[in-house]
Amino acid sequence: MEHYSVKDLMVPISEYATVPMGTTLLDAINVLEHAQEAYTISKYQHRAILVLDENRNVVGKIGQLRVLKAIETRPDLDSELEELKSFNFSPEYMAHIQELHRLRGPIMRKEDLKNAAAKKVEEFMQKPTPGEFVSEDASIDTAIHQLVAGTHLSLLVTRNGQIVGILRIADVFAAVYHEMKKHDIAPQNG
Repeated sequence: MEHYSVKDLMVPISEYATVPMGTTLLDAINVLEHAQEAYTISKYQHRAILVLDENRNVVGKIGQLRVLKAIETRPDLDSELEELKSFNFSPEYMAHIQELHRLRGPIMRKEDLKNAAAKKVEEFMQKPTPGEFVSEDASIDTAIHQLVAGTHLSLLVTRNGQIVGILRIADVFAAVYHEMKKHDIAPQNG
């Protein structure tokens, strides 16, 4: 795998699902759906949406889990948890309160879905952390280490400090598999 670099496997931003800040959750999901239908280079579909600022710089990412969190979050629970935090309750107690709140009723009610669909992407997007960036010139070995060490599903690929693409774990996995297959790697007996 030493001859592979990150830029060999990354998906350029131009081919990835992106939305500007201010986009609603429903519109972002529609963009992701369209990207999944249009992207034919890989059998691995897009599982995230990149959020861009007014200068088209990536400022966040919305994966499928973030979408589900946006649907599950209720304003009444958020305000209740914020109030409880001020009294320094333990994380276990806070988790207990969240679980009790979940048991109060379904989250797939029409009203909850309607409220979630109107949320702006910046309300629930994940902001990139330092460990999620990798240079386009980095080796795949470096990228694999970052993916594993940070338990990331993707890395943001940079060139001269600008994000130019995304490296997905599925594409790295496929490259590793094909290298093993190409070299007919088999376990050693003994």
